[in-house]
Amino acid sequence: MKTKLTITVNSEVVPAAKRYARVRGVSLSSLIEGSLKEMVQDEGPSFTERWRGQFRAARRDDPRYEALARKYL
Repeated sequence: MKTKLTITVNSEVVPAAKRYARVRGVSLSSLIEGSLKEMVQDEGPSFTERWRGQFRAARRDDPRYEALARKYL
């Protein structure tokens, strides 16, 4: 499903962008959509995705665990 998006750009950019799209045989909308898709895909994994499964469960016999449990639990 397509959604209409309104953007504001410098008036000097629009004609150049239209020419750029025309030379490549695509619409300006397609050109912008493609650029946005690339930016989103290049973002990489989120913070939680990068760290998921990277930590071991705390051991209850660890003195650090006991100290933190006394302080915060």
